[in-house]
Amino acid sequence: MQWLPAPGKLNLFLHVLARRADGMHELQTAYRLIDRCDRVGVSARDDGAIRFAGVFGDQNLCVKAAEALKTASKTSSGCEIALEKVLPVGGGLGGGSSDAATVLLALNRLWNLNWKREKLIELGLKLGADVPFFLYGRNALGEGVGERLSGLELEPAWYLVLTPQVSVSTREIFSDAALTRDAKPLTMAPFLSGQGRNDLEPIALRRYPEIAAQLAWLRERSPPGCFLPRMTGSGACVFAEFSQRQDAVALQRELPAGMRGFVARGLERHPLHDWAGSQ
Repeated sequence: MQWLPAPGKLNLFLHVLARRADGMHELQTAYRLIDRCDRVGVSARDDGAIRFAGVFGDQNLCVKAAEALKTASKTSSGCEIALEKVLPVGGGLGGGSSDAATVLLALNRLWNLNWKREKLIELGLKLGADVPFFLYGRNALGEGVGERLSGLELEPAWYLVLTPQVSVSTREIFSDAALTRDAKPLTMAPFLSGQGRNDLEPIALRRYPEIAAQLAWLRERSPPGCFLPRMTGSGACVFAEFSQRQDAVALQRELPAGMRGFVARGLERHPLHDWAGSQ
């Protein structure tokens, strides 16, 4: 079995522009890849079956990704999938979506399908709004529900990411009546670190005191004039940005008992970026 990385992401900002007729939301967000990764194991099967060992059984997004690709490609091939989780479930780091994207990239190669990136992205959108970003494979501005992607050049950075021990339901946050849905889109020319905000943050902070407390702790220790710490996605994780690794590590060492976190480096490209055709 070959083990492959499924990196996490941070939303450097996330604006909710409007609610669409289909109930989804028009968004604008800056996606940043980080080097904190789940590990997905994939191997071929000759009997056409798809077998999975890991959390959530057959409802895992890895299985759904494999089944969707098998159906769409009409292949007779099968696979064995295993998963080692590092990214927290319900943390806003995109772990499930990244796992699914890594499965699609791996099987595209293992099954000799040779699908181009655009075709994988089209299939990935049916699995989840963040899956296209991980298939796109580089830092990006995401619009629409997150599927309209354009590359972003971001400065090297390190992040201290805190992981409150709660699992946040994205559906719950987006359905909250207090969510404002009229943000103005940013003009991205170029994107400057610290621009924007996360429109989902006030909802999550009200619903989950643990998130509010850990974000307040980060903000109290944030140097003047730097990137204001914020929440990623719909939560629960919160993060601060640093230009030097040692500064992120120094603050990590100050974490009080009961507060967990990790230091991650911002990536420019997905480790499996070249496993799909041209964009």
